Amino acid sequence: MGKKRIATTKSDAGAKKASSASKKKMDTGILCIQSTYNNTKLILTDTKGNAVAWSSSGSLGFKGAKKGTPFAAAKVGEILADKAVLMGVKEISVVVKGVGSGRESAIRSFIAKGISVAQIKDATPVPHNGPKAKKPRRI
Repeated sequence: MGKKRIATTKSDAGAKKASSASKKKMDTGILCIQSTYNNTKLILTDTKGNAVAWSSSGSLGFKGAKKGTPFAAAKVGEILADKAVLMGVKEISVVVKGVGSGRESAIRSFIAKGISVAQIKDATPVPHNGPKAKKPRRI
């Protein structure tokens, strides 16, 4: 009784089509990596700093503590590297910000796709004087 339904399967939940990012052609770019304990975000910009493509481990479908893992960061790097290859990017300079565990694996995934890394700069914010000291104990 009723209509028969045709079951369809999703091919890859997190991977969006990279063809939408291939409109702009460039040969060099800047890869900004923000790696925290909870997430890893990658932004590919042109040499002036205008954002061209981005991805994060949360947008790929990783949830909870898995977002901050090196595996999730590698997957984010692969997706963004595919978009960069379609744009014609041959060389990137990397700016890393944060102390998370996905710093290295995101860069390694770009190297694995054949994009050369010109320089790596660490822009992690560091406090100059630290937090306020505790009050002296009164006895």
